[in-house]
Amino acid sequence: MSTFDDFRRLWWLLVLFGVVTFGVGVFFVASPHETLSTFTVIAGIFLLVDGLLAIFVSIFSKGDGRGLFALVGVLSAIAGLVLIKKPFGTLVVFTLIFGVWLIVAAIVRLLTALTTPEGRAGSILIGIVDLVAGIVILAWPELGIATLAVIIGISLILRGGLFIAAGLMLRGASPGTPVATSGA
Repeated sequence: MSTFDDFRRLWWLLVLFGVVTFGVGVFFVASPHETLSTFTVIAGIFLLVDGLLAIFVSIFSKGDGRGLFALVGVLSAIAGLVLIKKPFGTLVVFTLIFGVWLIVAAIVRLLTALTTPEGRAGSILIGIVDLVAGIVILAWPELGIATLAVIIGISLILRGGLFIAAGLMLRGASPGTPVATSGA
């Protein structure tokens, strides 16, 4: 059995992560006045899971972008652990960390999309969503918690939808089809 077939069997993992990401996004949009520590822990958990998924994709995908996915995965996991272990008391610090992470992740995804044909459209879409959200967040680091939550929530909703679509496409892929790497 090929690596693709092994990866294809895990289509449900992308769909599950997409549903969770979508749900977290809806929570951020629906409840923007929750406390900052709740948001930082939720964002930390998301970054940790996203980082682990990116590392997983870097191991099982093919192409030149594997190293970049692994790098983003490690950075995301570290940022997630920091946010979980030490939720920051100021919105500006949280905003800067999350905004920088979004921009770095976007650049890596867009560069990977240029060099790797597998999952190119999904990588470009996620990269654009992350880049726009990161720029908006960094342009106004003094955003209120509600505004920041809505921006992050919209980004997560779009991201979740793309993860779900990637998982369903992977489920329907036949053996011999290249591995889609759009989800990380």
